[in-house]
Amino acid sequence: MEVFSVGNVEFLLQGLMLTIKIALATCLISIVWGTFLAVVKNYGDKMSRFLASAYIDIFRNTPLLLWMLAACFVLPVFFGQFPQAFWGTVGFSLYTSSVMAEIIRGGLNSIPKGQFEAAYSQGFGPFFTLFYIILPQTFRRVVPSMLSQVITTVKDTAYLAGLGIAELTYKSKTILASLKSFEEILLMIAFVAGIYFIICFSLSMAVRYYAKKTSYVH
Repeated sequence: MEVFSVGNVEFLLQGLMLTIKIALATCLISIVWGTFLAVVKNYGDKMSRFLASAYIDIFRNTPLLLWMLAACFVLPVFFGQFPQAFWGTVGFSLYTSSVMAEIIRGGLNSIPKGQFEAAYSQGFGPFFTLFYIILPQTFRRVVPSMLSQVITTVKDTAYLAGLGIAELTYKSKTILASLKSFEEILLMIAFVAGIYFIICFSLSMAVRYYAKKTSYVH
């Protein structure tokens, strides 16, 4: 059947690889930048807390696609021309970092304040207390929420198709335009949906397994 020809499958796999690369890059950048924002919002000085809060509130309360568009059409004017996938990832990361920041901040707030005092009494400074004592505990507590956000990130890569970035959804749209029968169109949509489902369901099972495992520990 034409819909599952070798050429079409290879074409979709190319898009899938780009989807995975963008999702991974976005998650890594978002965890690093989101951690910084969460720490600043919780423990920074008054101006730093205000700026971090403003960043988080602005990005969390505006559409993701808007920031992808801004990254692809505004940032190149200031920073030069790079592939659309690069700028799409930048816009995606800027948005997702605000979500990760609130997840991580929730974890920070769950750590008893007495742990700071105990660390200071042992000679640890603020940086080493955060890095070696507070953040490791924080990440263990928020892993399920972070993994859930990773699932959302994988699904949201589909927005990049609207910017002409050749990820999985864009590739499938290109193939759909060449199909003639309704049955083939349905098969292609089901096939692509199945790919997303397998990835996201596998991640959701990992979330459930981790949550169940840690509940036994506690």
